[in-house]
Amino acid sequence: MGGTVQPMRDLHLPGRSPAMALNAMAATSMPVATLAALDTMRAGGNALDAAIAACAVLGVVEPQSTGIGGDCFCLYAPASGGVIAINGSGRAPAGATPERLRADGLTSMVNTSAHSVTVPGAVSAWETLNKAHGKLSMERILQPAIGFAEQGFAVSSRVSADWEDCVDKLSKNPASSRRFLKDGRAYAFGDRFVQPELGKTLRAIGKDGARAFYTGPIAADMVRTLREAGGSHTEEDFAEGLTSANFVDPISRKWRGMEVFQCPPNGSGLLVLMLLGILDGFPDPGGPLTATRLHRHLEAARLVYRDRDAFLADPSQVEVPLAKLLSDEYLGKLRGMISDDKAMVELPPPGDVDWQKHKDTVYLTVVDKDGNACSFINSLFEGFGSGILAEGCGVMLQNRGFGFRLQEGHPNCIAPRKRPMHTIIPGMVMKDGQAIMPYGVMGGHFQPMGQSWFLTNHFQFGMDVQEALDLTRVFPSVGANHRDVEIETGLPEALKGQLAALGHQPKLIKKPHGGGQAILIDRERGVLIGGSDPRKDGCAMGY
Repeated sequence: MGGTVQPMRDLHLPGRSPAMALNAMAATSMPVATLAALDTMRAGGNALDAAIAACAVLGVVEPQSTGIGGDCFCLYAPASGGVIAINGSGRAPAGATPERLRADGLTSMVNTSAHSVTVPGAVSAWETLNKAHGKLSMERILQPAIGFAEQGFAVSSRVSADWEDCVDKLSKNPASSRRFLKDGRAYAFGDRFVQPELGKTLRAIGKDGARAFYTGPIAADMVRTLREAGGSHTEEDFAEGLTSANFVDPISRKWRGMEVFQCPPNGSGLLVLMLLGILDGFPDPGGPLTATRLHRHLEAARLVYRDRDAFLADPSQVEVPLAKLLSDEYLGKLRGMISDDKAMVELPPPGDVDWQKHKDTVYLTVVDKDGNACSFINSLFEGFGSGILAEGCGVMLQNRGFGFRLQEGHPNCIAPRKRPMHTIIPGMVMKDGQAIMPYGVMGGHFQPMGQSWFLTNHFQFGMDVQEALDLTRVFPSVGANHRDVEIETGLPEALKGQLAALGHQPKLIKKPHGGGQAILIDRERGVLIGGSDPRKDGCAMGY
């Protein structure tokens, strides 16, 4: 960012200032996870070690959002330059064919079915990253998480609200009901929650590595649980998961004198780059909260999410037309479809659009004293994933396979050893070959919309990092009426009326859109500036 002085926020208004530091910083959705990251760096770890430590803690204290039963993506920018990407998303079991699912009575993917459980990729990704770029042992890195699992933690505000929403799902699984419900009710704000089985599993991973998770008694427990729930999973499927995480070539787009990096498909970071490309060609909309700005962003999002559902899939099994989707020509054509005067009544082809409600995820970012920057995201997908708990090892299993289709011939149709379309996307902004902002916005399908909203809030409209996260959010939804727009309570009434006049139909959403973290690296002044989303329970801190 050079030495650009950011405008100071209006101190009369509610909110908080960005966090500041001179050496290292972490921003996560839980204070205890932020502290774990800082402690890890103080003990000699680098940004990547700290990110894994924080993520492991979040997998304990935000059990509805993430855990070792989920998946992981990461962008890592070493101080030496460049961006390293890893895809830690798991694959469907070898027996996952459309024929098998239809034989079991499914006509579409079901979020609580064992068939929606892909082999978790997170632990494979953690070990792969740690071996390639870490400094501390996994045993040391996992200590904070083990402590919270074995000794317990106090349930926070957002976690308790999410937990309450998942009671029906948890009640369907006897093991989940025993561990995660208390007399049939969710654990409430301030309740202490302990997970000794999970603590034991984390100790095993610390001692013997990812092999302890993907083979032996822990894997056998997960496979037995899934088979009893009707899944086709085998111990061979889990053993293959040991090496499922792989380094991939990131994708990027030049934007406003910088370069924005994303992980490639099967993740949906592609949509962030498409949105930035569409929006950057418009004239100034007049401010961050004008009807013109919101309308353009909503219309652009409707178009790129339409393309996501038509084209995005596992590139190892399906050709994804990346070059076309990111070309200036194609993005210019999409921009040309958007009129400032009226919302599109119908979207042009391709594709039926398969929109779903927001999911639960954790995003965190860390920058260490040497200038290494880590953008890290880990998720179970929906709240408590599939709701299927492997009780013996304490692992709640994700439902990433819910992102598949059962539609024969669709690029994202379920198939053996295939990765589903993925929503979790870490982001990284680079300038002159060096990281200037690792960032991310949680919220399942909202993430590309949220990232592009945050980036334009900060870099286009001049908000500081915290204000850019705070600003009220909107998201286009397709349901009974595909012109519905999910809005937060902070959207001014006048704007609601202006959006309605353009043909949108604003609808209040129950819980706010996602959550985010970001760290701005001001290299000229030697300062780190961090923000953490008030929609979650976390904070940014540094030293």
